[in-house]
Amino acid sequence: MKRMLLSAAAAVALVSFASASFAGTKEAKTWIDKEFQPSTLSKSDQMKEMEWFIKAAAPFKGMEINVLSEGIPTHTYESTVLTKAFEEITGIKVNHQILGEGEVVQAVQTQMQTGRNLYDAYVNDSDLIGTHSRLQLAVNLTDWMAGEGKGVTNPMLDLDDFMGLKFTTGPDGKLYQLPDQQFANLYWFRYDWFQRADLKAQFKKKYGYELGVPVNWSAYEDIAEFFSEDVKEIDGVRIYGHMDYGKRAPDLGWRMTDAWLSMAGAGSKGLPNGRPVDEWGIRMEQGTCNPVGASVSRGGAANSPAAVYAIRKWDEWLRKYAPPGAASYDFYQSLPALSSGNVAQQIFWYTAFTASMVAPKDSGNNTVDDAGKPLWRMAPSPHGPYWEEGQKLGYQDVGSWTLFKSTPVDRRKAAWLFAQFAVSKTVSLKKTHVGLTPIRDSDIRHASFTERAPNLGGLVEFYRSPDRVLWTPTGVNVPDYPKLAQIWWQQIGDVNSGAFTAQEAMNRLANEMDQVMARMQAVDEKAGIYGGCGPRLNEKMADSVWLNKPGSPKAKLANEKPQGETIAYDELVKRWSQ
Repeated sequence: MKRMLLSAAAAVALVSFASASFAGTKEAKTWIDKEFQPSTLSKSDQMKEMEWFIKAAAPFKGMEINVLSEGIPTHTYESTVLTKAFEEITGIKVNHQILGEGEVVQAVQTQMQTGRNLYDAYVNDSDLIGTHSRLQLAVNLTDWMAGEGKGVTNPMLDLDDFMGLKFTTGPDGKLYQLPDQQFANLYWFRYDWFQRADLKAQFKKKYGYELGVPVNWSAYEDIAEFFSEDVKEIDGVRIYGHMDYGKRAPDLGWRMTDAWLSMAGAGSKGLPNGRPVDEWGIRMEQGTCNPVGASVSRGGAANSPAAVYAIRKWDEWLRKYAPPGAASYDFYQSLPALSSGNVAQQIFWYTAFTASMVAPKDSGNNTVDDAGKPLWRMAPSPHGPYWEEGQKLGYQDVGSWTLFKSTPVDRRKAAWLFAQFAVSKTVSLKKTHVGLTPIRDSDIRHASFTERAPNLGGLVEFYRSPDRVLWTPTGVNVPDYPKLAQIWWQQIGDVNSGAFTAQEAMNRLANEMDQVMARMQAVDEKAGIYGGCGPRLNEKMADSVWLNKPGSPKAKLANEKPQGETIAYDELVKRWSQ
């Protein structure tokens, strides 16, 4: 009888465990059927993945956690849809707050400085990889997944499928952030205008080569001049050959640190970031983790001829070829302004805005036809005269889930579950279709994107192309992103306002960066706060010593405007597909 009672108790326990373990099975099936389609997984594999989440989340059921990200459509979808799905499936409530990019960086910096748990997880740009790998305040995900977080790490996560994993890996080879969304800064242009026979003939007559996708900055400048000063008007609308922004705000700093100098060719060869000189102009020798300077006098390139050329062209094009008022726009104002339909091209356009640029015509978008097909295309960014084969060609934002050691372990585990849910194969393809910020190679190669490609202006072709590796985020040479990034916008703003020349502004910027890194060096040598990988500045030498050496910093070119070069868009796409 006692044995029978034990068996009955065991049976009840098993039933209770099964009930608890699969408490959200019905809800998961509903979400899979009604929301999470298409997927690279079969529905049965989606259910298998969700059943793992249900069981792994059981100890945290009823918990309420807080996460933070910047405001783009992908994160809006996570905040409004994925949090609801996650709560219904796992029982964990997620408050997903959205703030501006600067406020997100500030919150990250505050949590790092104070050790107070402001949020349980952040979608934090991988630009901070140099900071996180040095300060060791963010959780080392490689060790976390193998150790303390092993029980809450999705066995179907498939890290090899993530396109941007190398961007979130530190010099130590450890993963510190998990990509959640990514988008590149590419060239944007009015394909319909570029195809017009009359405009093509007029352009070739004046410049001696074909109107097409500019390969170099010389061609971009010629096209900007052509549309602003020769064409001037299309279909009764005053048009312009260039769009950018210049408002004195943090956005202006990111405009430049987001690879503008490397697009001109200021850095060194090497992927994902130039070594020894990166896209910020900071030098860090091969095989070391210690930055040695940003100014030319220390071997950096922040005030080099290539960097000064880049800033001068930004200012010149903004003044001469952009619509009136563009100099007072910020990041969020300038990019949507393209939908008004009065700009021929933009050298620096983020693919995160693809969703808004394919909005229906009746929504006020003048860059689609009556059938909703885009009148524009995206293409690789043109490069400046200092650029060489083997260098990165532009910036790629990789917003990535980041956990901090200051977050209590139970809350960290629950947040890690939501982070993985938001990038899981069950969810990721649908999320990519909503936000158009792909993170998984399997998603962008799915048949649903082959079908949708003609309506996305080149996004699918770009992310399937081998060229995508040339667009990368800020790399490991930057020792403390929050401290250094805030320096940029004031100095660049002084160029646009006319207070300083490009050379004067970049001299001030390079010197100030060196001063900040000198303070980091003193702290690191005394307290080891950067783990021995803080700056170790070179002694100053005459600029000519460095400029006469091979590589970056590069000496001033005798001719900074070589012959313009273009490529036909259709030829470019054909090359990508080979």
